[in-house]
Amino acid sequence: MREVAFVEGVRTPFGKAGDKGIYAGTRADDLVVKVIRELLRRHPELPPERVDEVAVAATTQTGDQGLTIGRTAALLAGLPKSVPGFAIDRMCAGAMTAVTTTASGIGFGAYDIAIAGGVEHMGRHPMGEGVDPNPRIIADKLVDPTALVMGQTAENVHDRFPEITKQRTDAYAARSQERYADAVKAGKIGPELVPVATRHAELGWGLATEDEPPRPGTTVEQLAGLKTPFRPHGRVTAGNAAGLNDGATGAILAAEEVARELGLPVGMRLVSYAFAGVEPEVMGIGPVPATEKLLARTGLSISDIGLFEINEAFAVQVLAFLDHFGISEDDPRVNQWGGAIACGHPLASSGVRLMTQLSRQFAERPDVRYGLTTMCIGIGMGGTVIWENPAWEGNK
Repeated sequence: MREVAFVEGVRTPFGKAGDKGIYAGTRADDLVVKVIRELLRRHPELPPERVDEVAVAATTQTGDQGLTIGRTAALLAGLPKSVPGFAIDRMCAGAMTAVTTTASGIGFGAYDIAIAGGVEHMGRHPMGEGVDPNPRIIADKLVDPTALVMGQTAENVHDRFPEITKQRTDAYAARSQERYADAVKAGKIGPELVPVATRHAELGWGLATEDEPPRPGTTVEQLAGLKTPFRPHGRVTAGNAAGLNDGATGAILAAEEVARELGLPVGMRLVSYAFAGVEPEVMGIGPVPATEKLLARTGLSISDIGLFEINEAFAVQVLAFLDHFGISEDDPRVNQWGGAIACGHPLASSGVRLMTQLSRQFAERPDVRYGLTTMCIGIGMGGTVIWENPAWEGNK
C-alpha cells in the first residue's frame, strides 16, 4: 500500500439557498468547474493528463448536479477527455466519501492522482427533491418517521441526551460564529476560497468572494428567542444548526511518492477512515461509533488527536460527540476556526471543507501529529477520517 497525500483543497464561498442567495442564478456544475480549474491553476506542476479520476459528490443527483457530474464537470473544466469521472452519494458525507474512495484507489495502486469533491445547490435542489422512498421503510417500522427529517433527528438526540440543553447548544453556536469571524479577520479563512462570478435576476452581475451565511456578533441572548420549527417548545433552531446552503469543494489527492516526484505539496497524509451506521432517527450520533471504530482499527486513542474538524450540522450532535469522548465544548482543538453553523453546510460538499481547514491548520502546528475530520450523515450514519501532519516536528 502507498501513502496517500492530501495535496490541497479549495472551495467556493458558500451561499444561502434560495432566490435571494448569491448563487440563485448560478448552475451547480459551474461551481464544480470553478473549483477544478482553480486547483489546476494553483498547481501548474501537475500535468492535467496525469489526473486519473475525478469524483464529485452530490446528494440530490438531478438537473445541473446530475448526469455523472464528476465526468461532465471534468470535461467542462478543460481536463483532457482521457480523464474519467464519476458521481457519488452519501448524503452529507459525499465529498468525504469521494476522498476516501479515490484515496483507497491511490493506496491500492489503481490511481496516482485524483480530484475529489462535492457540490450542493440546495436553492435549486432541496434535499429529497424527486425521491420516492419505499413505503415499507415506514410501514414495516424499519425507522421512525422522524428519521427522514434531519431537524427532527436532532431533537431526538436532545431527547436521548437530556444533559445537552438548549442553553448549551446556543452557547456552542454563538462560539462557532465568534471563532469563524475571528478566523476571517486573521486571514485564516479566505486563501482557500475561489472567487465566483454570479448573476442575479434583480441584483445583476456580482463576484462572490466570501461566505454569505455567517452572522457575526451573534449572542446567546439572540439565539434564545428563536423559534423551534421541528417541535413545539423544542431545542433546535435556525441559530444552533447549519442553514440551507449552496457551494462546491474540491481537493487534489496523490500517492505521496508521485506528489514528491511532481513537486506537489503534501498538506496531509491519510492514516485511515471508517464509516458506521446508527439508528436513522438519531443520525447525529453517527460520528461517535465511526470514530470509536477508527481508533480501534488504528490503535490510536482520542488523546492522540491534536486537532478536530467536526461538521456542525447541528450543535447538539457536536456536543454529543464531545461529551462521549470527555472533551470540553470550548476545547481550542475543536473547530478552532468555527464551523458550519457559521459558514454553512452545502451537504455533499462539506467533507472537503473540513479537510481543507485541517490541512491549513497542520501547516501552522508542527506540534500536532494527528487530526480528525468527522461528520454525521443522513439516514443514520457517521464518517471519520484521521490524518497525519507531514510538518510534525517528530518527523524531523
